[in-house]
Amino acid sequence: MSDDSARRASFTRRTLLTGAAAAGLAAATGLQPAHRIPMGSAATTLAPPPDFPADIPLSQQAFRNWSLEIVVEGVWTASARTPDDVVTLANWAHQHGYRLRARGKGHTWSPLVVPAGADTNRTVIVDTTSHLTAVSVRGGGPGSVTAQTGATLDTILARLEEAGLGLATTTAPGDLTIGGVLAIGGHGTGVPTATEQPPAGSGFGTLSSLVTSLTAVVWSAAEGRYVLKTFTRSDPDIRAFLVHLGRAFLTEVTMTAAANTRLRCQNWFDVNVGTVFGPPGTGGRTLGSYLDRTGRIEAIWFPFTDVPWLKVWSLAPGKPLLAKQIDAPYAYTFANRVTEEMSGLLGEIAAGGGDKTPAFTKLAMSIVGSGLIVTGTWDVWGWSKNSLLYVEPTTLRIVEAGWAVLTSRANVQRVVGDFYARYQSVLTAHQSRGSYPVNGPIELRITGTDPLDGPLLSPARARADHPEWDTVVWLDFATYPGTPGAGPFFHELEQWIWQTYTGSYASVRPEWSKGWAYTDSGPWTDPATMGGTVPAAFADWRTARDILNSYDPARVFSNTFLDTLLP
Repeated sequence: MSDDSARRASFTRRTLLTGAAAAGLAAATGLQPAHRIPMGSAATTLAPPPDFPADIPLSQQAFRNWSLEIVVEGVWTASARTPDDVVTLANWAHQHGYRLRARGKGHTWSPLVVPAGADTNRTVIVDTTSHLTAVSVRGGGPGSVTAQTGATLDTILARLEEAGLGLATTTAPGDLTIGGVLAIGGHGTGVPTATEQPPAGSGFGTLSSLVTSLTAVVWSAAEGRYVLKTFTRSDPDIRAFLVHLGRAFLTEVTMTAAANTRLRCQNWFDVNVGTVFGPPGTGGRTLGSYLDRTGRIEAIWFPFTDVPWLKVWSLAPGKPLLAKQIDAPYAYTFANRVTEEMSGLLGEIAAGGGDKTPAFTKLAMSIVGSGLIVTGTWDVWGWSKNSLLYVEPTTLRIVEAGWAVLTSRANVQRVVGDFYARYQSVLTAHQSRGSYPVNGPIELRITGTDPLDGPLLSPARARADHPEWDTVVWLDFATYPGTPGAGPFFHELEQWIWQTYTGSYASVRPEWSKGWAYTDSGPWTDPATMGGTVPAAFADWRTARDILNSYDPARVFSNTFLDTLLP
Protein backbone atom coordinates (compact mmCIF):
# COMPACT_ATOMS: atom_id res chain seq x y z
CA MET A 1 0.00 0.00 0.00
CA SER A 2 1.39 3.44 -0.94
CA ASP A 3 1.87 6.17 1.69
CA ASP A 4 -1.10 8.13 0.28
CA SER A 5 -3.29 5.02 0.25
CA ALA A 6 -2.33 4.14 3.82
CA ARG A 7 -3.02 7.67 5.01
CA ARG A 8 -6.38 7.70 3.27
CA ALA A 9 -7.37 4.33 4.75
CA SER A 10 -6.35 5.41 8.23
CA PHE A 11 -8.22 8.70 7.90
CA THR A 12 -11.35 6.96 6.71
CA ARG A 13 -11.28 4.40 9.52
CA ARG A 14 -11.01 7.15 12.09
CA THR A 15 -13.60 9.58 10.81
CA LEU A 16 -16.23 8.18 8.49
CA LEU A 17 -19.21 6.89 10.43
CA THR A 18 -21.64 5.94 7.71
CA GLY A 19 -22.33 2.89 5.57
CA ALA A 20 -19.64 0.24 5.75
CA ALA A 21 -17.39 2.50 7.82
CA ALA A 22 -20.09 2.83 10.45
CA ALA A 23 -20.54 -0.93 10.57
CA GLY A 24 -16.81 -1.38 10.98
CA LEU A 25 -16.75 1.08 13.86
CA ALA A 26 -20.03 0.13 15.49
CA ALA A 27 -18.44 0.06 18.92
CA ALA A 28 -16.84 3.46 18.50
CA THR A 29 -19.96 5.20 17.24
CA GLY A 30 -21.76 4.43 20.46
CA LEU A 31 -18.64 5.25 22.46
CA GLN A 32 -18.64 1.69 23.78
CA PRO A 33 -15.65 -0.60 24.36
CA ALA A 34 -14.39 -2.27 21.21
CA HIS A 35 -14.15 -5.55 23.10
CA ARG A 36 -14.67 -6.89 26.59
CA ILE A 37 -12.67 -9.92 27.74
CA PRO A 38 -13.29 -10.92 31.37
CA MET A 39 -10.30 -11.36 33.63
CA GLY A 40 -9.44 -15.04 33.82
CA SER A 41 -10.32 -15.71 30.20
CA ALA A 42 -7.67 -17.39 28.09
CA ALA A 43 -8.21 -14.65 25.51
CA THR A 44 -6.75 -11.87 27.68
CA THR A 45 -3.34 -10.54 26.69
CA LEU A 46 -2.63 -8.41 29.76
CA ALA A 47 -1.02 -9.52 33.01
CA PRO A 48 -3.76 -9.68 35.67
CA PRO A 49 -3.60 -6.99 38.38
CA PRO A 50 -2.40 -8.55 41.65
CA ASP A 51 -4.95 -9.26 44.40
CA PHE A 52 -7.71 -7.47 42.53
CA PRO A 53 -10.97 -7.30 44.52
CA ALA A 54 -12.76 -10.52 43.60
CA ASP A 55 -16.29 -9.11 43.75
CA ILE A 56 -15.73 -6.23 41.30
CA PRO A 57 -16.07 -7.17 37.61
CA LEU A 58 -12.86 -6.61 35.62
CA SER A 59 -12.27 -7.07 31.92
CA GLN A 60 -9.74 -6.22 29.25
CA GLN A 61 -11.19 -3.53 27.01
CA ALA A 62 -10.12 -0.98 24.42
CA PHE A 63 -10.32 2.74 25.17
CA ARG A 64 -11.12 5.23 22.41
CA ASN A 65 -11.72 8.94 22.67
CA TRP A 66 -14.21 10.94 20.61
CA SER A 67 -12.01 11.61 17.57
CA LEU A 68 -10.39 8.16 17.73
CA GLU A 69 -6.98 9.81 18.00
CA ILE A 70 -6.39 8.22 21.41
CA VAL A 71 -6.75 4.47 21.09
CA VAL A 72 -5.56 1.98 23.69
CA GLU A 73 -6.27 -1.49 22.40
CA GLY A 74 -5.99 -3.21 25.77
CA VAL A 75 -6.45 -1.78 29.26
CA TRP A 76 -8.02 -3.29 32.37
CA THR A 77 -11.46 -1.83 33.01
CA ALA A 78 -13.45 -2.29 36.20
CA SER A 79 -17.21 -1.88 36.46
CA ALA A 80 -17.98 -0.07 39.71
CA ARG A 81 -21.48 -0.98 40.90
CA THR A 82 -21.59 1.33 43.92
CA PRO A 83 -19.65 4.28 45.33
CA ASP A 84 -18.19 1.86 47.87
CA ASP A 85 -16.74 -0.13 44.97
CA VAL A 86 -14.80 2.97 43.92
CA VAL A 87 -13.48 3.32 47.48
CA THR A 88 -12.40 -0.34 47.42
CA LEU A 89 -10.68 0.20 44.06
CA ALA A 90 -8.89 3.33 45.29
CA ASN A 91 -7.50 1.57 48.35
CA TRP A 92 -6.46 -1.42 46.25
CA ALA A 93 -4.74 0.90 43.71
CA HIS A 94 -2.95 2.79 46.48
CA GLN A 95 -1.68 -0.44 48.01
CA HIS A 96 -0.44 -1.89 44.73
CA GLY A 97 0.87 1.23 42.96
CA TYR A 98 -1.88 1.44 40.34
CA ARG A 99 -3.82 4.39 39.01
CA LEU A 100 -7.56 4.70 38.42
CA ARG A 101 -9.14 6.65 35.56
CA ALA A 102 -12.87 7.34 35.52
CA ARG A 103 -14.52 6.64 32.17
CA GLY A 104 -17.78 8.13 31.01
CA LYS A 105 -18.87 8.35 27.39
CA GLY A 106 -15.45 9.37 26.08
CA HIS A 107 -16.67 12.54 24.35
CA THR A 108 -13.44 14.47 24.75
CA TRP A 109 -10.39 15.32 22.73
CA SER A 110 -7.88 16.06 25.48
CA PRO A 111 -5.87 13.31 27.22
CA LEU A 112 -7.51 13.66 30.63
CA VAL A 113 -8.42 9.97 30.86
CA VAL A 114 -5.52 8.30 29.08
CA PRO A 115 -2.86 10.08 26.97
CA ALA A 116 -2.04 8.73 23.52
CA GLY A 117 0.77 6.21 23.68
CA ALA A 118 0.76 6.08 27.49
CA ASP A 119 1.93 3.01 29.37
CA THR A 120 -1.27 1.63 30.91
CA ASN A 121 0.23 -1.49 32.47
CA ARG A 122 -0.50 -0.12 35.94
CA THR A 123 -3.75 1.65 35.08
CA VAL A 124 -7.32 0.51 35.66
CA ILE A 125 -10.13 2.42 33.96
CA VAL A 126 -13.31 2.56 36.01
CA ASP A 127 -16.51 2.45 33.99
CA THR A 128 -19.16 4.67 35.57
CA THR A 129 -21.84 4.17 32.92
CA SER A 130 -22.98 0.62 33.68
CA HIS A 131 -24.16 1.03 37.27
CA LEU A 132 -23.41 4.51 38.73
CA THR A 133 -26.43 6.00 36.99
CA ALA A 134 -29.07 6.70 39.65
CA VAL A 135 -31.01 9.97 39.32
CA SER A 136 -33.51 11.55 41.70
CA VAL A 137 -35.28 14.91 41.40
CA ARG A 138 -36.63 17.24 44.08
CA GLY A 139 -39.24 19.72 42.92
CA GLY A 140 -39.52 23.31 44.03
CA GLY A 141 -38.56 26.77 42.99
CA PRO A 142 -35.75 26.13 42.51
CA GLY A 143 -35.64 22.35 42.55
CA SER A 144 -32.64 20.08 42.39
CA VAL A 145 -31.39 16.89 40.84
CA THR A 146 -29.08 14.37 42.52
CA ALA A 147 -27.27 12.07 40.13
CA GLN A 148 -24.52 9.51 40.28
CA THR A 149 -21.71 10.55 37.97
CA GLY A 150 -22.31 7.89 35.31
CA ALA A 151 -25.80 9.24 34.57
CA THR A 152 -26.10 10.97 31.21
CA LEU A 153 -27.46 14.43 30.54
CA ASP A 154 -30.09 12.79 28.34
CA THR A 155 -31.42 10.95 31.39
CA ILE A 156 -31.04 13.86 33.81
CA LEU A 157 -32.79 16.36 31.55
CA ALA A 158 -35.63 13.93 30.83
CA ARG A 159 -36.18 13.37 34.54
CA LEU A 160 -36.10 17.10 35.20
CA GLU A 161 -38.64 17.76 32.46
CA GLU A 162 -41.01 15.22 34.03
CA ALA A 163 -40.87 17.29 37.22
CA GLY A 164 -41.39 20.62 35.44
CA LEU A 165 -37.72 21.56 35.78
CA GLY A 166 -34.84 22.16 33.39
CA LEU A 167 -31.50 23.83 32.77
CA ALA A 168 -31.25 27.27 31.19
CA THR A 169 -28.33 26.10 29.06
CA THR A 170 -26.72 22.74 28.44
CA THR A 171 -24.25 21.04 26.14
CA ALA A 172 -25.31 20.21 22.58
CA PRO A 173 -24.71 16.44 23.02
CA GLY A 174 -26.78 14.69 25.68
CA ASP A 175 -24.93 11.37 25.59
CA LEU A 176 -22.39 12.69 28.11
CA THR A 177 -22.05 11.64 31.72
CA ILE A 178 -22.61 14.36 34.28
CA GLY A 179 -19.28 13.37 35.84
CA GLY A 180 -17.46 14.04 32.60
CA VAL A 181 -19.27 17.32 31.96
CA LEU A 182 -18.43 18.68 35.41
CA ALA A 183 -14.81 17.53 35.28
CA ILE A 184 -14.06 19.90 32.39
CA GLY A 185 -16.53 22.72 32.99
CA GLY A 186 -18.99 21.77 30.25
CA HIS A 187 -21.32 24.53 29.06
CA GLY A 188 -24.04 25.46 26.62
CA THR A 189 -24.84 28.86 25.17
CA GLY A 190 -27.01 31.69 26.44
CA VAL A 191 -27.19 34.75 28.66
CA PRO A 192 -30.29 36.53 29.98
CA THR A 193 -31.44 39.58 28.07
CA ALA A 194 -31.48 42.99 29.75
CA THR A 195 -35.23 42.73 30.47
CA GLU A 196 -35.37 39.05 31.32
CA GLN A 197 -36.08 37.71 34.82
CA PRO A 198 -34.85 34.09 34.78
CA PRO A 199 -36.51 31.56 37.11
CA ALA A 200 -34.79 31.03 40.45
CA GLY A 201 -31.95 28.56 40.12
CA SER A 202 -31.09 29.39 36.51
CA GLY A 203 -27.43 29.36 35.61
CA PHE A 204 -25.76 30.84 32.54
CA GLY A 205 -22.15 29.79 33.08
CA THR A 206 -20.81 26.23 33.19
CA LEU A 207 -22.89 23.40 34.59
CA SER A 208 -20.31 23.09 37.36
CA SER A 209 -21.53 26.37 38.85
CA LEU A 210 -24.93 24.76 39.52
CA VAL A 211 -23.53 22.12 41.88
CA THR A 212 -24.62 22.52 45.50
CA SER A 213 -22.94 19.41 46.90
CA LEU A 214 -20.85 16.50 45.72
CA THR A 215 -19.40 13.26 47.02
CA ALA A 216 -15.84 12.29 46.13
CA VAL A 217 -13.41 9.51 46.97
CA VAL A 218 -10.61 11.16 48.97
CA TRP A 219 -7.65 10.23 51.14
CA SER A 220 -8.29 10.40 54.88
CA ALA A 221 -5.07 10.95 56.79
CA ALA A 222 -6.87 10.15 60.04
CA GLU A 223 -7.99 6.74 58.79
CA GLY A 224 -5.01 6.04 56.55
CA ARG A 225 -7.26 5.09 53.64
CA TYR A 226 -9.50 6.43 50.90
CA VAL A 227 -13.07 7.21 51.96
CA LEU A 228 -16.21 8.87 50.64
CA LYS A 229 -16.54 12.52 51.60
CA THR A 230 -19.40 14.89 50.84
CA PHE A 231 -18.61 18.55 50.22
CA THR A 232 -21.17 21.36 50.27
CA ARG A 233 -20.85 24.85 48.82
CA SER A 234 -20.08 26.17 52.31
CA ASP A 235 -16.81 24.18 52.24
CA PRO A 236 -14.19 26.20 50.33
CA ASP A 237 -12.43 23.01 49.23
CA ILE A 238 -15.36 22.09 47.01
CA ARG A 239 -14.22 24.76 44.55
CA ALA A 240 -11.33 22.54 43.41
CA PHE A 241 -13.61 19.57 42.79
CA LEU A 242 -16.24 21.44 40.73
CA VAL A 243 -13.87 21.39 37.72
CA HIS A 244 -11.11 18.90 38.53
CA LEU A 245 -9.80 17.75 35.11
CA GLY A 246 -9.72 14.12 36.23
CA ARG A 247 -7.59 14.72 39.34
CA ALA A 248 -10.48 13.46 41.47
CA PHE A 249 -13.18 10.82 41.36
CA LEU A 250 -16.72 12.04 42.05
CA THR A 251 -19.47 9.51 42.66
CA GLU A 252 -22.52 11.76 43.13
CA VAL A 253 -23.54 15.38 42.64
CA THR A 254 -26.52 17.56 43.48
CA MET A 255 -27.33 20.47 41.20
CA THR A 256 -29.83 23.29 41.25
CA ALA A 257 -32.56 23.15 38.61
CA ALA A 258 -34.93 25.96 37.65
CA ALA A 259 -38.52 25.91 36.47
CA ASN A 260 -38.53 24.58 32.93
CA THR A 261 -38.98 26.98 30.04
CA ARG A 262 -40.25 26.62 26.50
CA LEU A 263 -37.83 27.82 23.87
CA ARG A 264 -38.21 28.76 20.27
CA CYS A 265 -35.16 28.08 18.07
CA GLN A 266 -35.01 29.85 14.73
CA ASN A 267 -32.35 28.62 12.34
CA TRP A 268 -30.97 31.13 9.87
CA PHE A 269 -28.65 30.49 6.94
CA ASP A 270 -29.17 33.61 4.88
CA VAL A 271 -26.87 36.20 6.47
CA ASN A 272 -23.40 36.84 5.06
CA VAL A 273 -20.62 35.74 7.37
CA GLY A 274 -18.93 39.13 6.99
CA THR A 275 -21.98 40.70 8.60
CA VAL A 276 -22.51 38.15 11.39
CA PHE A 277 -18.83 38.18 12.39
CA GLY A 278 -18.12 41.77 11.33
CA PRO A 279 -16.22 44.33 13.42
CA PRO A 280 -18.03 46.58 15.90
CA GLY A 281 -20.20 49.09 14.08
CA THR A 282 -21.20 46.64 11.38
CA GLY A 283 -24.86 47.20 10.67
CA GLY A 284 -27.49 44.55 10.23
CA ARG A 285 -27.79 41.08 11.67
CA THR A 286 -24.55 40.75 13.60
CA LEU A 287 -23.97 38.13 16.25
CA GLY A 288 -24.06 40.92 18.82
CA SER A 289 -27.45 42.11 17.65
CA TYR A 290 -28.93 38.65 18.10
CA LEU A 291 -27.32 38.44 21.53
CA ASP A 292 -28.92 41.72 22.57
CA ARG A 293 -32.30 40.62 21.25
CA THR A 294 -32.61 37.06 22.61
CA GLY A 295 -29.49 36.31 24.64
CA ARG A 296 -29.13 32.82 23.18
CA ILE A 297 -27.18 32.18 19.99
CA GLU A 298 -24.78 29.74 18.41
CA ALA A 299 -22.98 30.29 15.13
CA ILE A 300 -21.53 27.46 13.04
CA TRP A 301 -19.55 28.49 9.98
CA PHE A 302 -17.63 26.33 7.53
CA PRO A 303 -14.56 27.93 5.91
CA PHE A 304 -14.82 28.77 2.21
CA THR A 305 -18.58 29.37 2.50
CA ASP A 306 -20.53 32.62 2.59
CA VAL A 307 -23.13 32.10 5.31
CA PRO A 308 -23.07 30.53 8.79
CA TRP A 309 -25.73 28.37 10.40
CA LEU A 310 -27.22 30.58 13.11
CA LYS A 311 -29.23 28.96 15.89
CA VAL A 312 -31.16 31.67 17.72
CA TRP A 313 -33.17 30.67 20.78
CA SER A 314 -35.75 32.86 22.50
CA LEU A 315 -38.15 32.42 25.38
CA ALA A 316 -41.62 31.55 24.08
CA PRO A 317 -44.21 30.42 26.67
CA GLY A 318 -46.74 29.87 23.89
CA LYS A 319 -46.19 28.23 20.53
CA PRO A 320 -45.46 30.77 17.78
CA LEU A 321 -47.81 30.44 14.84
CA LEU A 322 -45.22 29.30 12.29
CA ALA A 323 -43.01 27.23 14.58
CA LYS A 324 -42.95 23.43 14.52
CA GLN A 325 -43.54 21.81 17.90
CA ILE A 326 -40.89 19.26 18.88
CA ASP A 327 -41.44 16.88 21.78
CA ALA A 328 -38.05 15.16 21.73
CA PRO A 329 -34.45 16.30 21.25
CA TYR A 330 -32.17 15.80 18.23
CA ALA A 331 -34.49 17.32 15.65
CA TYR A 332 -31.70 18.06 13.15
CA THR A 333 -31.24 14.53 11.85
CA PHE A 334 -29.38 15.74 8.77
CA ALA A 335 -26.57 17.11 10.96
CA ASN A 336 -25.79 13.71 12.47
CA ARG A 337 -25.31 11.69 9.30
CA VAL A 338 -22.52 11.50 6.72
CA THR A 339 -23.45 11.23 3.06
CA GLU A 340 -21.57 9.11 0.57
CA GLU A 341 -20.50 12.27 -1.26
CA MET A 342 -19.06 13.75 1.96
CA SER A 343 -17.26 10.49 2.67
CA GLY A 344 -15.73 10.49 -0.79
CA LEU A 345 -14.50 14.07 -0.55
CA LEU A 346 -12.95 13.46 2.85
CA GLY A 347 -11.13 10.46 1.47
CA GLU A 348 -9.70 12.57 -1.35
CA ILE A 349 -8.64 15.28 1.11
CA ALA A 350 -6.93 12.69 3.30
CA ALA A 351 -5.07 11.32 0.30
CA GLY A 352 -3.55 14.74 -0.39
CA GLY A 353 -6.35 16.44 -2.30
CA GLY A 354 -6.59 19.49 -0.07
CA ASP A 355 -7.97 21.53 -2.94
CA LYS A 356 -11.20 19.53 -2.50
CA THR A 357 -11.74 21.27 0.84
CA PRO A 358 -13.89 24.17 -0.46
CA ALA A 359 -16.13 21.67 -2.25
CA PHE A 360 -16.48 19.67 0.95
CA THR A 361 -17.32 22.63 3.19
CA LYS A 362 -19.81 24.03 0.68
CA LEU A 363 -21.46 20.61 0.51
CA ALA A 364 -21.65 20.48 4.30
CA MET A 365 -23.34 23.87 4.45
CA SER A 366 -25.72 23.01 1.62
CA ILE A 367 -26.80 19.94 3.58
CA VAL A 368 -27.63 22.22 6.52
CA GLY A 369 -29.77 24.50 4.35
CA SER A 370 -31.61 21.72 2.55
CA GLY A 371 -31.89 19.66 5.74
CA LEU A 372 -33.61 22.44 7.63
CA ILE A 373 -36.12 22.81 4.80
CA VAL A 374 -36.76 19.11 4.18
CA THR A 375 -37.23 18.32 7.88
CA GLY A 376 -39.21 21.50 8.55
CA THR A 377 -36.92 22.40 11.45
CA TRP A 378 -35.92 25.96 10.53
CA ASP A 379 -38.27 27.17 13.27
CA VAL A 380 -38.94 24.83 16.20
CA TRP A 381 -40.53 25.18 19.63
CA GLY A 382 -40.79 23.02 22.74
CA TRP A 383 -39.45 22.37 26.19
CA SER A 384 -35.86 23.52 26.66
CA LYS A 385 -33.97 20.26 26.21
CA ASN A 386 -35.67 19.46 22.93
CA SER A 387 -33.97 22.26 21.01
CA LEU A 388 -30.83 22.58 23.16
CA LEU A 389 -29.77 18.95 22.57
CA TYR A 390 -28.93 18.30 18.94
CA VAL A 391 -25.55 16.50 18.56
CA GLU A 392 -25.83 12.70 18.47
CA PRO A 393 -23.02 10.09 18.68
CA THR A 394 -23.44 9.36 14.96
CA THR A 395 -22.15 12.77 13.88
CA LEU A 396 -18.87 12.92 11.98
CA ARG A 397 -15.96 13.01 14.42
CA ILE A 398 -13.97 16.24 14.19
CA VAL A 399 -10.92 17.55 16.01
CA GLU A 400 -11.68 20.79 17.84
CA ALA A 401 -9.51 23.42 19.43
CA GLY A 402 -11.16 25.65 22.00
CA TRP A 403 -10.66 28.71 24.19
CA ALA A 404 -12.84 30.78 26.48
CA VAL A 405 -12.53 34.56 26.12
CA LEU A 406 -13.75 36.61 29.09
CA THR A 407 -14.91 40.07 28.15
CA SER A 408 -17.69 42.58 28.70
CA ARG A 409 -21.04 42.15 27.02
CA ALA A 410 -20.37 45.34 25.05
CA ASN A 411 -17.17 43.86 23.57
CA VAL A 412 -18.58 40.54 22.34
CA GLN A 413 -18.74 41.72 18.71
CA ARG A 414 -15.17 42.98 18.93
CA VAL A 415 -13.98 39.56 20.15
CA VAL A 416 -15.83 37.82 17.34
CA GLY A 417 -14.81 40.31 14.66
CA ASP A 418 -11.13 40.20 15.59
CA PHE A 419 -11.12 36.41 15.62
CA TYR A 420 -12.90 36.05 12.28
CA ALA A 421 -10.58 38.54 10.57
CA ARG A 422 -7.49 36.74 11.85
CA TYR A 423 -8.84 33.30 11.01
CA GLN A 424 -9.53 34.40 7.44
CA SER A 425 -6.11 36.01 7.12
CA VAL A 426 -4.25 32.90 8.31
CA LEU A 427 -6.45 30.63 6.20
CA THR A 428 -5.80 32.72 3.08
CA ALA A 429 -2.05 32.65 3.71
CA HIS A 430 -2.08 28.86 3.99
CA GLN A 431 -4.25 28.53 0.90
CA SER A 432 -1.80 30.64 -1.10
CA ARG A 433 0.84 28.00 -0.29
CA GLY A 434 -1.46 25.20 -1.43
CA SER A 435 -2.34 24.16 2.13
CA TYR A 436 -5.91 23.49 3.31
CA PRO A 437 -5.46 22.73 7.03
CA VAL A 438 -9.08 23.12 8.16
CA ASN A 439 -12.23 21.55 6.79
CA GLY A 440 -14.43 21.68 9.88
CA PRO A 441 -16.47 24.57 11.22
CA ILE A 442 -15.91 27.49 13.52
CA GLU A 443 -18.39 27.19 16.39
CA LEU A 444 -19.09 30.22 18.57
CA ARG A 445 -21.15 30.16 21.78
CA ILE A 446 -21.79 32.87 24.37
CA THR A 447 -22.38 32.31 28.09
CA GLY A 448 -22.18 34.18 31.35
CA THR A 449 -19.34 33.76 33.81
CA ASP A 450 -19.09 31.48 36.83
CA PRO A 451 -19.10 33.21 40.24
CA LEU A 452 -15.91 33.98 42.12
CA ASP A 453 -16.86 31.48 44.83
CA GLY A 454 -17.42 28.83 42.15
CA PRO A 455 -15.05 26.37 40.44
CA LEU A 456 -11.44 27.49 40.68
CA LEU A 457 -10.42 25.86 37.40
CA SER A 458 -13.46 26.85 35.36
CA PRO A 459 -12.52 28.55 32.08
CA ALA A 460 -15.55 30.80 32.70
CA ARG A 461 -14.70 31.87 36.25
CA ALA A 462 -15.17 35.61 36.83
CA ARG A 463 -12.19 37.80 37.65
CA ALA A 464 -12.22 39.95 40.76
CA ASP A 465 -10.01 42.57 39.08
CA HIS A 466 -12.39 42.91 36.12
CA PRO A 467 -15.99 42.68 37.34
CA GLU A 468 -17.13 44.21 34.03
CA TRP A 469 -16.08 41.01 32.25
CA ASP A 470 -19.43 39.30 32.64
CA THR A 471 -19.54 37.35 29.38
CA VAL A 472 -17.62 34.42 27.87
CA VAL A 473 -17.13 33.94 24.13
CA TRP A 474 -16.26 30.30 23.46
CA LEU A 475 -14.06 30.16 20.35
CA ASP A 476 -13.87 26.71 18.77
CA PHE A 477 -12.57 25.75 15.36
CA ALA A 478 -12.25 22.31 13.87
CA THR A 479 -10.82 20.03 11.24
CA TYR A 480 -10.96 16.31 10.64
CA PRO A 481 -8.32 14.00 12.07
CA GLY A 482 -5.24 13.61 9.91
CA THR A 483 -5.71 16.76 7.84
CA PRO A 484 -2.26 17.85 6.58
CA GLY A 485 -1.03 21.19 7.95
CA ALA A 486 -3.52 21.38 10.81
CA GLY A 487 -0.88 21.59 13.54
CA PRO A 488 0.88 24.72 12.22
CA PHE A 489 -2.46 26.42 11.50
CA PHE A 490 -3.81 25.76 14.99
CA HIS A 491 -0.51 26.79 16.58
CA GLU A 492 -0.43 30.11 14.73
CA LEU A 493 -4.01 30.97 15.64
CA GLU A 494 -3.60 29.96 19.26
CA GLN A 495 -0.56 32.19 19.74
CA TRP A 496 -2.53 35.07 18.28
CA ILE A 497 -5.44 34.32 20.65
CA TRP A 498 -3.21 34.45 23.74
CA GLN A 499 -1.54 37.66 22.53
CA THR A 500 -4.73 39.47 21.49
CA TYR A 501 -7.27 38.95 24.25
CA THR A 502 -5.30 40.70 26.97
CA GLY A 503 -5.11 43.87 29.01
CA SER A 504 -8.28 45.79 29.81
CA TYR A 505 -10.09 44.29 26.81
CA ALA A 506 -10.35 40.58 27.61
CA SER A 507 -8.54 37.50 28.88
CA VAL A 508 -8.42 33.93 27.65
CA ARG A 509 -8.28 30.40 29.08
CA PRO A 510 -8.29 26.95 27.45
CA GLU A 511 -11.45 24.93 26.99
CA TRP A 512 -10.33 21.81 28.80
CA SER A 513 -12.03 19.14 26.71
CA LYS A 514 -10.65 20.44 23.42
CA GLY A 515 -7.24 21.08 21.86
CA TRP A 516 -4.83 23.76 23.16
CA ALA A 517 -1.09 24.26 23.84
CA TYR A 518 -0.33 23.67 20.16
CA THR A 519 2.97 23.39 18.38
CA ASP A 520 3.33 22.32 14.78
CA SER A 521 3.24 18.76 16.15
CA GLY A 522 -0.27 19.16 17.55
CA PRO A 523 -2.07 19.97 20.82
CA TRP A 524 -0.71 19.71 24.37
CA THR A 525 2.88 19.74 23.08
CA ASP A 526 3.94 23.29 23.97
CA PRO A 527 5.68 23.23 27.37
CA ALA A 528 5.67 27.03 27.67
CA THR A 529 1.89 27.17 27.32
CA MET A 530 1.32 24.09 29.49
CA GLY A 531 3.61 25.16 32.30
CA GLY A 532 3.39 28.95 32.13
CA THR A 533 0.62 30.55 30.09
CA VAL A 534 -2.20 28.26 31.20
CA PRO A 535 -1.53 28.33 34.96
CA ALA A 536 -1.07 32.12 34.80
CA ALA A 537 -4.57 32.46 33.33
CA PHE A 538 -6.15 31.19 36.58
CA ALA A 539 -5.82 33.35 39.70
CA ASP A 540 -6.16 30.35 42.02
CA TRP A 541 -4.31 27.71 40.02
CA ARG A 542 -1.97 26.77 42.88
CA THR A 543 -4.82 26.72 45.38
CA ALA A 544 -6.79 24.29 43.24
CA ARG A 545 -3.75 22.12 42.62
CA ASP A 546 -2.84 22.00 46.30
CA ILE A 547 -6.40 21.12 47.37
CA LEU A 548 -6.61 18.28 44.86
CA ASN A 549 -3.17 17.02 45.85
CA SER A 550 -4.08 17.08 49.54
CA TYR A 551 -7.07 14.81 48.94
CA ASP A 552 -5.09 12.45 46.68
CA PRO A 553 -1.44 12.69 47.77
CA ALA A 554 -0.57 9.33 46.20
CA ARG A 555 -1.95 10.57 42.84
CA VAL A 556 -4.14 7.50 42.41
CA PHE A 557 -6.45 9.71 40.32
CA SER A 558 -3.91 11.01 37.82
CA ASN A 559 -1.97 10.16 34.68
CA THR A 560 1.26 11.31 33.03
CA PHE A 561 -0.46 14.25 31.32
CA LEU A 562 -1.99 15.51 34.58
CA ASP A 563 1.31 14.96 36.37
CA THR A 564 2.73 17.59 34.04
CA LEU A 565 -0.23 19.95 34.03
CA LEU A 566 -1.05 19.77 37.76
CA PRO A 567 2.15 18.51 39.42
